[in-house]
Amino acid sequence: MGHNDIMNTAEDFVDQFLRVTKQYLPHVARLCLISTFLEDGIRMWFQWSEQRDYIDGTWNCGYFLASIFVFLNLFGQLSGCILVLSRNFVQYACFGLFGIIALQTIAYSILWDLKFLMRNLALGGGLLLLLAESRSEGKSMFAGVPTMRESSPKQYMQLGGRVLLVLMFMTLLHFDMNFFAILQNIVGTALIILVAIGFKTKLAALTLVIWLFGINIYFNAFWTIPAYKPMHDFLKYDFFQTMSVIGGLLLVVALGPGGVSMDEKKKEW
Repeated sequence: MGHNDIMNTAEDFVDQFLRVTKQYLPHVARLCLISTFLEDGIRMWFQWSEQRDYIDGTWNCGYFLASIFVFLNLFGQLSGCILVLSRNFVQYACFGLFGIIALQTIAYSILWDLKFLMRNLALGGGLLLLLAESRSEGKSMFAGVPTMRESSPKQYMQLGGRVLLVLMFMTLLHFDMNFFAILQNIVGTALIILVAIGFKTKLAALTLVIWLFGINIYFNAFWTIPAYKPMHDFLKYDFFQTMSVIGGLLLVVALGPGGVSMDEKKKEW
């Protein structure tokens, strides 16, 4: 079997997968995407005192402002998740969650930690894809009405979302000299480049979903660590952040790469 035959078989499998799951995949994608915000909002409720004391100790801002910070995180994240899942005011919910990401990036000094900054940017990429999807839903109200080509803002949201999602995988690269690490880096790099440029996008994104889900279950198994140990919270945070990126990739699988992609340009050749 030649290379083209293998690729065609793989793409046929993805098409069949989409036909079977098209009613459910966008819902699963949204749930995965907002999972880190949902978990963090709930954590703010159960760790209110710890979070307030940390912010007060770090910024010396007093209990009142520190409590306002925790409340904004709790309310902003949980309300945003509810709106996204209920499909109401999704664009406003996304902007609110963008604000939470920016607020946490500053408050927790993530700006100076490259790994966590890249992961936060990847989360922003997932929200951009969700914004693009919400624009599609808004336009579907006018199905059958002649329109111009897909709007540029949506196209560039999808492009920006794809590129930012790539940052998550850059944090997973291991610079070890053993065979498995080298193979993982080569395959992973090839797949993230395909997603970023929008070539064989659905196949590459679905492969990344499977790969990232396996890595997440293996390396971030927080349920195996006692809850009182700090590593439990660290792994739990990593687990749900990774699930959110998986949600963004599932949106790419469900919606395609958008107009600014090689897959779209191939249709014009």
